[in-house]
Amino acid sequence: MARFDRYLISQLMVLFGFFSLVLVMVYWVNKAVGLFDQLIADGQSATVFLEFSALTLPSVIQIVLPISAFIATVYTINRLASESELVVVQATGFSSFRLARPVMMFGLGVALFLSLLTHVLVPSAARQLAEREADIAQNISAKFFSDGRFLHPTEGLTLYIREIEPSGEMVDLFLSDRRNTASPTTYTARRALLLRSAEGPRLLMYDGMAQILNRETNTLTTTSFSDFTYDISALIGDFGNRRPRIDELTTLDLLRADPSALQQTGSSRAWFISAAHERIAQPFLAMVTALVGFSCLLLGGFSRFGVWRQIILAVALLVVIKALDNVASDIARKDETLWILMYLPVLAGLALSALLLWISERPSLFKRRARAQT
Repeated sequence: MARFDRYLISQLMVLFGFFSLVLVMVYWVNKAVGLFDQLIADGQSATVFLEFSALTLPSVIQIVLPISAFIATVYTINRLASESELVVVQATGFSSFRLARPVMMFGLGVALFLSLLTHVLVPSAARQLAEREADIAQNISAKFFSDGRFLHPTEGLTLYIREIEPSGEMVDLFLSDRRNTASPTTYTARRALLLRSAEGPRLLMYDGMAQILNRETNTLTTTSFSDFTYDISALIGDFGNRRPRIDELTTLDLLRADPSALQQTGSSRAWFISAAHERIAQPFLAMVTALVGFSCLLLGGFSRFGVWRQIILAVALLVVIKALDNVASDIARKDETLWILMYLPVLAGLALSALLLWISERPSLFKRRARAQT
């Protein structure tokens, strides 16, 4: 590696590390505040908060790194240009494409690290976070049943249990369901059990009675039962049979698009295929952001007003590339044969960078046109 390449990459890496640390802290603290309020409100300890915060960190880093790569590139090239270091290197015969080589190598390094995050760390952390959320939620749902006092788990529902035995069996249960105002129902049972089935949590009541009041006719219907099953999944959640999310699956699982996985997640095959190729393509957008920022700053000559116009141009181009990425994702998720569109933003960014570098080597191109018009 040439000495200039080593020098520029070292400058880029130092600033990239600094901006990444700052942005990760900002994003992470912002996310942790909401997480802290939620967990503390549920009565969880600080250890659980730290565990959840650590599991959200990979996804935060994944979002921040492309932004950090862009900022580090713009800041470094701007400093080199203002201190005339870039002018000296160009005077030695370095073309714009030759100057872009260390920036591309820097972008590839960031892309490789992002690939590790995208394919390994982020899905693993999302899977562990979902499992821990289910465990915490299941512990919270256990507090739904408390003996000796009237509970109101949701509006229009009242529950009372005289005693809960060590085995988990409930004795003398009273349940008033007034969510349907036209016909409120009251259940009483001598015994009850909480069961977890494939369809979700169920309350199994024995030796009881159901009383249904019809407010229109003002009549009361009474039905006795030896056993009755009451669905409570809408009240405490179906934590034992949760559906896995796409972000928890590995990239290989997404590429396979197994029918059982499609059924579990409730997603289509096109969504799986597009999500897999999105994971492959997204890390290289970090290289694109660095190259676009670099190539834009090479446009134009020295100006005492700075390079704010080039920076605005670079930001605008990145917005266009991101919009193209969103459009490509929407199209690919509807047709599994159009997964190739997931790579279109990366190719468009590279082509745009090459065009800008080509223009930067011909500064007189627009001057001639301007003179011709005058």
